[in-house]
Amino acid sequence: MKELIEKIEKYLDEYLPVSYPEEIFESMRYSVLAGGKRLRPIMCLEACKIFGGDVEKAMPTACAFEMLHTQSLIHDDLPCMDNDTYRRGKLTNHKKFSESTAVLTGDALISYGTQLIIEKSELPAETIIKVLKEHAIVAGAYGIIAGQVVDIAMEGKPYDEKILEYIHTHKTADLFKAVLKAGAIIANANEEQLKSMDDFGQKLGFAFQICDDILDEISTFAEMGKTLGKDKKSGKLTYTALFGIEKANCKVNCLLDEACDILEKQKINSKIFDSIINSIREKVK
Repeated sequence: MKELIEKIEKYLDEYLPVSYPEEIFESMRYSVLAGGKRLRPIMCLEACKIFGGDVEKAMPTACAFEMLHTQSLIHDDLPCMDNDTYRRGKLTNHKKFSESTAVLTGDALISYGTQLIIEKSELPAETIIKVLKEHAIVAGAYGIIAGQVVDIAMEGKPYDEKILEYIHTHKTADLFKAVLKAGAIIANANEEQLKSMDDFGQKLGFAFQICDDILDEISTFAEMGKTLGKDKKSGKLTYTALFGIEKANCKVNCLLDEACDILEKQKINSKIFDSIINSIREKVK
């Protein structure tokens, strides 16, 4: 994990040189290089590896998805959205620069990610098109945006389990599924293997988001690097709000067990995936 993170950080730095107009590139670098677990690019690279692909050829795609993830955080923090002041222990982008720069930075990261996939990937054109499709779907109205729209619309509204699943799927799990499938596509995985990554990403992503719901209530700023308790105060639809922390803990472990079953069925042995699963389990003990 540590070696992969260091490698990802190196490539992200190289992919984001500062040029004119400096402010937009400095803003992009500020948020992209602000740290984080780098789970999404790690999962992309690991999916490529386990199906026999060239991890180096997957690096531009992995970094593009990390830029997309960063975009979602920048826009999520905006005053018109969740209105947060801190992210990863630092001032949010709009607090460091300006609201207009933060909006444009998010926009730039989406398009720059697709540019990376096209220009930096040493892959057949057909493979690039398939990867771009995964990126476009999760970035658009059927992916992250759909989840964000419904998340905002449900603030202060009666709780609904089906809508909660929709929000958690599109805001979080869809990106997990996309990075795993993109890595597998680069490795020329077959349809059954791609389906297994889709199912695995759904379980893992859902568990990850419920874990985040739990930590929002029980963790500290020092541990999370962001303002906590805001979801509850704003009346957001979360798993803990609907079922309580104890049931949320049980659901996380159940989803992680199901994720492990998918890997076992496919005979996938991955220390990276095991480490991610175990790290989530540890947080909800």
